[in-house]
Amino acid sequence: MEQQKTVIITGASSGVGLHGAKALADQGWYVVMACRNVDKARQAAQAVGMPAGSYSIMRLDLASLASVRQFVSDFRATGRTLEALVCNAAVYYPLLKDPLYSEDGYEMSVATNHLGHFLLCNLMLDDLKASPASDKRLVILGTVTANPKELGGKIPIPAPPDLGNLEGFEAGFKAPIAMINGKKFKSGKAYKDSKLCNVLTMRELHRRYHDQTGITFSSLYPGCVADTPLFRNHFKAFQSIFPWFQKNITGGYVTQQLAGERLAAVVADPELKESGIYWSWGNRQKPGRRSFAQEVSDEALDDAKARKLWDLSAKLVGLDDEMARSVPAAVGTV
Repeated sequence: MEQQKTVIITGASSGVGLHGAKALADQGWYVVMACRNVDKARQAAQAVGMPAGSYSIMRLDLASLASVRQFVSDFRATGRTLEALVCNAAVYYPLLKDPLYSEDGYEMSVATNHLGHFLLCNLMLDDLKASPASDKRLVILGTVTANPKELGGKIPIPAPPDLGNLEGFEAGFKAPIAMINGKKFKSGKAYKDSKLCNVLTMRELHRRYHDQTGITFSSLYPGCVADTPLFRNHFKAFQSIFPWFQKNITGGYVTQQLAGERLAAVVADPELKESGIYWSWGNRQKPGRRSFAQEVSDEALDDAKARKLWDLSAKLVGLDDEMARSVPAAVGTV
């Protein structure tokens, strides 16, 4: 009998993560719901009808590097193998005028969405490698707003993503620095920048490790989940108008359930096993629409910047980056 596969999903207490967890549990996966609020996750799992015995909930606060390390230790103590890791959790603070900082001293959206996941991916690579399964995957959620080559990413409000030359990271990324490019804080842009980092990280993981490990590294944009709890920190009027606009004007609206099913497909569908791909279903939704490989921005394709981001991120999260010295340099670097 084939061993039950285990997937870790961050931010699985709501939205796409919760419904992705449900879809995978229904397919026979064992789901580790990695969440900051354990009680909330437990109630959510029961509310969507997660099958009994198909999941467990483990605490993970991605804004805390110590919490990330503790989570990895806690997971390993279960003795389970790991066949898939899904970096889904994200925070978005569009109304902030001044930055919030994590306990480690980093701007909160970048700390949570990028740095916490970066550390988690690096620490759990060994767990994925150790699994005897032939199909192992690491998936990082993307967003249309961080990709100017997509229709939904062309709106320059408050500003398009731009990491500059990573000046903020190079300077240590501690207060008063709050942006990766070292410039003035813009909360909405900080979110876009963090999600651009997610795609650069996915592509760099693929470049470094796919050939030697066979692990599939990919990202996805499941469509506009306009009523996701990601928008809980936005204006109340926005939370009402935006879903209506996406349903009736753009045709881009996707339910949380459908987005979760698409996430599950990127984790488990044999047809979506290609590594280094950013999967999308487009900006306008049609019944039965199939996924396709979405072109990403020029900045997301910058291998030299991906390498530099990796090295600086490793320093910020306290990783000994010995692995980086054992892989070939990115194209365009010396």
